[in-house]
Order: sequence, then structure tokens, then C-alpha cells
Amino acid sequence: MINDYMGKRRVFAVTLSILWLVLIAGVAFFWHLGSIGLIDETEPLFAEASRQMFVTGDWITPFFNGETRFDKPALIYWCQAITYWIFGVNEWAVRLPSALAATGLISLAFYTIQWHLARQDYLERTTRPTRRWLTAALGAAVMALSSQMIVWGRTGVSDMLLVGCMDSALLCFFLAYAQPSQSEMKARWYLAFYVLTAGAILTKGPVGIVLPVLIIGIFVLYLGNAKAILREMRPLTGLLIILCLSVPWYLLVIWRNGENYINSFFGYHNLERFTSVVNRHSAPWYFYFFVVLVGFAPYSVYLPLAMARLKFWQPKYWRSQKRSSQLGLFAFVWFIGVFGFFTTAVTKLPSYVLPLMPAAAILVALLWSDLLKDEKITQQYSPDSLNRPLFWTGWVNVVFLAVLAVAMFYVPQLIKDPAAPKFSESFQQSGLSVLGGVIWLVCALIVAALLVRRYYQPVLMVNVLAFAAFLVFVLTPCLFLIDQERQLPLRELSAIAVQTQQPNEELMMVGFKKPSVVFYTQKQVNYVKISTKAAQYIQDKAAKKTQPPSVLVLAQFKKFPEMNLKPTDYEKLGTSGAYQLIRVPLNKKELGNS
Repeated sequence: MINDYMGKRRVFAVTLSILWLVLIAGVAFFWHLGSIGLIDETEPLFAEASRQMFVTGDWITPFFNGETRFDKPALIYWCQAITYWIFGVNEWAVRLPSALAATGLISLAFYTIQWHLARQDYLERTTRPTRRWLTAALGAAVMALSSQMIVWGRTGVSDMLLVGCMDSALLCFFLAYAQPSQSEMKARWYLAFYVLTAGAILTKGPVGIVLPVLIIGIFVLYLGNAKAILREMRPLTGLLIILCLSVPWYLLVIWRNGENYINSFFGYHNLERFTSVVNRHSAPWYFYFFVVLVGFAPYSVYLPLAMARLKFWQPKYWRSQKRSSQLGLFAFVWFIGVFGFFTTAVTKLPSYVLPLMPAAAILVALLWSDLLKDEKITQQYSPDSLNRPLFWTGWVNVVFLAVLAVAMFYVPQLIKDPAAPKFSESFQQSGLSVLGGVIWLVCALIVAALLVRRYYQPVLMVNVLAFAAFLVFVLTPCLFLIDQERQLPLRELSAIAVQTQQPNEELMMVGFKKPSVVFYTQKQVNYVKISTKAAQYIQDKAAKKTQPPSVLVLAQFKKFPEMNLKPTDYEKLGTSGAYQLIRVPLNKKELGNS
């Protein structure tokens, strides 16, 4: 009877866990995943390079718009090409690898937190299944329902696939490290660590192994057990696994492209990005403090307390703890390692610190786990010891939410996008900014009420629910508005170009570069940045009397006079948003003077 009862409880717990993960992943990553078009400028570059790989069957060298694309290694292109083969070429298939990577990561984090707390209960000779499940559920929810994870988990680029591989590898390392010495699972988790590290290298290059080695190195050196860890990790075997899985593609692409690939990928996209400013992506040293504050909002206000509770400045304490009890310390080193590494890098982008967001979620979840402990149990960090700092941090949370609420009312005035000149007005008329402000204001009031009553346990869940409501009722409709104003015009004109383009007729884009046009026309596009150069190019093409005797031009209205084109010099094919598609005949000697 007892065994049957325990078996049913286990089945119920597993079922509930799966349903919870499906719910939060569904809301965060899959809901309306393919309902909007590709977002310029980066996403279509990956989508089209993967489409080219799928169409041509060349799985070694990525191409975009007739040119090699060496920005990233091949794994993201392979994943997207496979989803094209299964689901067809569409936006949902483009983003599916990112959504799956994010889902896999939060699921493994859920398992890791539960396993860590179960081992802690075992060491303390107690059983607290409710606390274990609630902490893991909150950790997974905080991880999924944060703006950085949602943005990149819904975008068809390599960032989330990198984080999925690299951060999952770090979790696998901890699970291997924390296993009992004689456990058969230790070797399996280490194997998973090596395989996932190889995946990270195939997703974004050397950073896929540099960051895990840096984080693990700091962790084991802090604890003073580096030699023991190296022995059990079998690093030579692990390195062989990583090399066998990741190096063959690099050898093939170098064999086919030679110095061009080496200089572009290893030189420009890795070394130069770390040592110098690339593409004008510079920022002050404190840039990532702001990124974490906003990208992990509203939970970011609890990070200082979550770190302070660890007392990481006491190595003797941590060295006396069982390995399975060191998840908090590992998450702290993980967070600091990523933050410090990219703060040192000269080129700075918000997505660079995406790998630390799961560590931040684990830190906050473990902070809350202390509130769920049985107060009769004696431990170093009792709920009472958290009351005062949590009380004041809670009020910082209230102020932060209030600031978010007020900021929402001013957002329409701050949005200025030449590609979507009417978006600010449409956003204001939609009432979404007001609704967003109300959601955060209500959240602030509820948190304040809980703090007044000294009822701390629901505070984090209130933040999670508010973010979920904000995502469903504000962010998602806002994305539809952005798509309608910014991307839909390009898709509509791309469709017209496909219908009207004559055989071998060239399509030019003048004054701007929107890679989505290449994806939606499935044609090569000639990008010309300067209007006068475009005019000269057309003149030269006319002088050569090429066939067909016309060229398609996609540009903003103001560009045509700059190209010395009068309305009588071209045929208007379509107008949408800020753009116009025209056909310019080449049978006039002096375009603009006729």
C-alpha cells in the first residue's frame, strides 16, 4: 500500500511538472511564435542562409544573397534547415530551434533545482516535496518569463541555441560534479557536458568552450578541489569527444574556403569583437548593469540579496559543504563569470549576457527556497534571518514596478523608427501603453500589501504573474503592431516583386538594407546604400543595353528625387508603408532628363 501510494505521488509530481513546463514554455516561447514576419535586420540573415542550405544541399558553407556568410558556425543553419524539411519554409520553422533550446534549458534547470533540494533534504534527514517543487517551478518560471529569454527564445538567430547548449552543459557539469562518487550517473552527466559543449562550439565558435572552462575553473579553484575534479572529469577523453563532434565541420569549411573563412570568422567575428569595437557596438563599462536590470526585470532587484545570502566571501564555509549543496555558489560564479567576461570585451551587445540569465533565475529561486523551509529546522539561513533584508528589497521591488508603470505612459513619445513612422501614433491609440502601466501599477500595489502584512512567500509569484499578463496582453499585441507598421510593407512589396519581376530582371534596394526582402522574394537583391551611386549604376546598366531593359527599385519615397528620377521616368508597381516599388526602364539615355 505504501509503495503504491508513493508511486502514485511520484507519477502525479512528474505529470504536474511536465504540465507546468509545457504551460510556461508555451506562453513564453511558442504562443504566436510564427504569427509575425521575420524581423530585420538579423533574423532574415539566418533564415535565408538556412533556406539556401536546404535548397542547395550544401551543408558546409552558408550563403546569403549570393555571398558566403561566415558570421556563425553551422549548427543553427542545420537546425533551421531540418525544421524547413519537416514543417516547410516559414517563420515558425525559423524560430522553432530557438524555442526548443529555451524549453530544454528551463526543463533541465527545473530538474537541477529539484535534485539539489532533494539532496539537501536527504542530508538534513527531512522530506519537503512541496518546497522542492515550488522552488523549481518558480525558478523555471522566472527563467522563462524574463524579457531577454523571451526575446531570444522567439527569434530565429543563434543566441538562444548557444545559451541552450552552453548553459545546459554547465547544469550537466554541476549534476555530474554533485553526484555521489560511486554513482553511475556521474559519467553520464559528464558525457552530456562534453556533447553540449561541442554543440555550443558549433553554434558560436570558441566562446562555446571558453566560457564553460572559465566558469568551471573559477568554481573549482575557489573550492580548492581542482585536482580531484580533473581526475573524475577525464578531460582528455572529454576533449577528444568535443573535437570529434565539433572540429570536422570547421575543417571542411576551411578546406573549402581557406583564408576567407579563417580571417572572417576567427579574426573579425571573434578576436576583433573582443579586442575592438565592431559595427559601432560600443558602450560604457557599466552597460551590462543596465542590461541585467532591464533584461531580468522585475526580478533583478532581488539579485543583490540572492547573492549576499550565499556569503561567497567565506570559502571555508563552502569548502565544508557537500557538493550537492553548492548549486547557489555555482550559479553565482556562473553569473559573475559571464558578466565579467563580456564587460571586459570591447564590443558590447545586450544579447552577449544572455547566458547569465538562467544563473540569475537559479539564484533568485534559491533565495525563495529559504522562505519555504520548515521553520523548525535549524539551518544557517533561516527565514527569520531573511525578514529584514527581504522587507527592504521588497520595497525596492515596489518602487521599481511603479517606475515601470510610469515609464509605460511615456513609451509612445520615445519611439522613433524611420522604417515605421506611424507606429508611435498607432501604439498610443491602441491603449497598450496604458494597459501596461496599469498591470505594473496593480502588481506594485499587491506587492506593497503583502509586504505590509509581512507575507513574503507570494511576492515572487505575483511578479511572475504580472510579467505573464504583460506578455499576453501588452507585448504580444505590440509585436503585431510593430509587424504591421515595420515589416508587413516589405512583405507586401516582396510579394509584388515576385509577381511582376521579369526573367533576369534585377531587384535593387536603395538607401537601406532589409534582408527580409531576400527571404520573401527568394531572389538575389542588389543593395546600394547611396542614392547617387544607384543612379550611376542604372545609367551604366542602360548604356550597356542589358536584357531585360528595366530594373526594379525598392526604396523610400525621398530616394527617387535623390536618384534624379521623375515620376515620368518609372512605373509605380506598389506602395506600402514607407516604401515604394518601381520599375525603371533602361531604354532612355538620360534618365531624369526625359
